[in-house]
Amino acid sequence: MKIAFAGFGEVNTPIEVIERKCKTACQSLEVEGAEIFPFYPIRDDYEETYINNAVEYFSSIDFDVMVLCVAGWIPTHAILKVADKFRHKPMVLWGLCGWYEDGRLVTTADQAGTSACRKTLKDLGYTFKYVYDIVGLPSKFNEVLSFCKASAVANDIRKVKIGQLGYRDMQLYGTQFDGISIKKTFGVEIECFEMLEVVQRAEKLSQADIDRAIARIKAWNFIKEPNADAVLGAAKYYLAIKQIINERKYLAVSLKDVDGFKKLLGFPPAPIFTLLAEDGVLTIPENDAMGNVTQALVNMLTGQIGAYLEFYEFFTDGVLAGVPDYVPSEIVDGKTTILPAAFGELSQGLLNVSKVKTGELTMCRLTVDGGKYVMHVVKGNGVTPQSWEECGWNKPAPQLPSLKVEMQNVEHFTQNVMGQHYIIAYGDNVKLITELCQILNIDVLLS
Repeated sequence: MKIAFAGFGEVNTPIEVIERKCKTACQSLEVEGAEIFPFYPIRDDYEETYINNAVEYFSSIDFDVMVLCVAGWIPTHAILKVADKFRHKPMVLWGLCGWYEDGRLVTTADQAGTSACRKTLKDLGYTFKYVYDIVGLPSKFNEVLSFCKASAVANDIRKVKIGQLGYRDMQLYGTQFDGISIKKTFGVEIECFEMLEVVQRAEKLSQADIDRAIARIKAWNFIKEPNADAVLGAAKYYLAIKQIINERKYLAVSLKDVDGFKKLLGFPPAPIFTLLAEDGVLTIPENDAMGNVTQALVNMLTGQIGAYLEFYEFFTDGVLAGVPDYVPSEIVDGKTTILPAAFGELSQGLLNVSKVKTGELTMCRLTVDGGKYVMHVVKGNGVTPQSWEECGWNKPAPQLPSLKVEMQNVEHFTQNVMGQHYIIAYGDNVKLITELCQILNIDVLLS
């Protein structure tokens, strides 16, 4: 986070009071990962010396978000003369508060300044959050930091590249993407590469690299001995795809799964995804471009890998969400566990049957609704599900990695479900996701 901190206070207020309050507020934002560029006090002197100096200073730096910190009454024009040059940036209008002294409330009329300014910023079309402190209560600097973090992600997401092997697996509709609108809204670049390139690269790998990848695979917990060809294929295809990811600097990838790897190569790609996820690559199957973009946003907001789950059953109090292939080791409870198994007419694959961590989580998916991007978000609690199986696996059928996600209003969620794949992040991340969507001008649907 690169935060421009502009601290305001009127010329008639003792300057040492404004400086003290601004300094304390500014220091509260100095957390790990934050770079602060402070300028205070900014006063409404007749010559506008403070204002001009502040504009000159902020014009010389690069930042993600500007904090307009009101430490006392200040005419709105003074704030706008600093802010307006940077109106394309997200902002926080943060009003500080008074204090108690000898049993009496002492105020510098901070909220006179913010209440005069809030609607003006709204009417002018600023992207901003309004935060105000309350005397006698802890400062709301965490709310300021939350918006600053979302602002930094809104800036950094524009540098993201995503790779797609193939396009529109199984001719699905909800996984497609419009490159222009994604570029315009998020700045994300989605590139496609071909299976032929992967196969060609896989044929040219060194034996030493293959052996190292095989060693990583054999370190997993296997329920029974795997087919040697399945292990070799996983190692080679993983290495070929990882070369492409490294060269083109992809944050996330999706592979043509059913109509690609499984149909054309006879190779279920679950172990490829498992290895890539161990490397920190964001992964989702079936050319789910919208899922990849959702993962990128979640990853950059929370630092988590943004695992995907899909739905199998709906209940009155939750949904059964699991995966028919793999889960990233980051969300595995225990050791990555692999079962060599076959599904239907497919040859044996290395099915990841690891147990999934439980706990509070946030589940979300980006979609397009009526020509506008919408983020569907729900907070839930992931618990270990009942014993279950997906029909079609070799007997005895495996229990796939899964959670029962309990939620308050299942009917509202299911009546608004936006696809079979949703991205999860542990913890309550609703506010962070909502603030990022506000900055990116994306509608939010809460269930």
